Amino acid sequence: MSFVYAVRSNFTRPDLEEQWHAWYSGPKLAEMVTHPHFLSGQRYQAVGLDQTIRYLALWVVASPDAFTSPEYKASWGWADWKPYISHWSRNLYDAGDHDMTALLDVPPEGGLYLAAFERVPEAEAEKQRTEAQAERPEAIWMSVVGLDRSCPVIGVQRLPDPAKATPLPARLAAGVRETSFRPLTERRRAKPGG
Repeated sequence: MSFVYAVRSNFTRPDLEEQWHAWYSGPKLAEMVTHPHFLSGQRYQAVGLDQTIRYLALWVVASPDAFTSPEYKASWGWADWKPYISHWSRNLYDAGDHDMTALLDVPPEGGLYLAAFERVPEAEAEKQRTEAQAERPEAIWMSVVGLDRSCPVIGVQRLPDPAKATPLPARLAAGVRETSFRPLTERRRAKPGG
């Protein structure tokens, strides 16, 4: 069993953005995969469909206990960058038996499609998820199980090219923010036995 920790955000200071990326894509990404239960992580930038929320980080964790470890708690958050972060959400999704590290490993020329059911009431999200899954079975559809619980369902699909992302049919897209992303980093993996 694995879980996907999805962090979405914007950055409000273009003059500092390069330094923020250097921190988040460098030492922060490297540190996170040293924490207990963290298996891998990769960052992405919106390039197509709805680009309202520009940045996405998807972490694969082995257990929700990842968020209660002393290591995670000691370094949690945005550090000095917090004043410049907006549209921030953090949700934990149940990925079942899927090998999400492999499925979310997007090469530099590839892309990632994300459907975020953020404006769908939780009571209706499972029905809409079932319909979206029937329409797009190649995507992995996951329900929220922890943290903010601000987005009840997401669907993710690796793409050969982010420009080739196609939205869901209008009848299924109500309340769903669909975005195509390109990778900002390679997928960083935890060291075996680490």
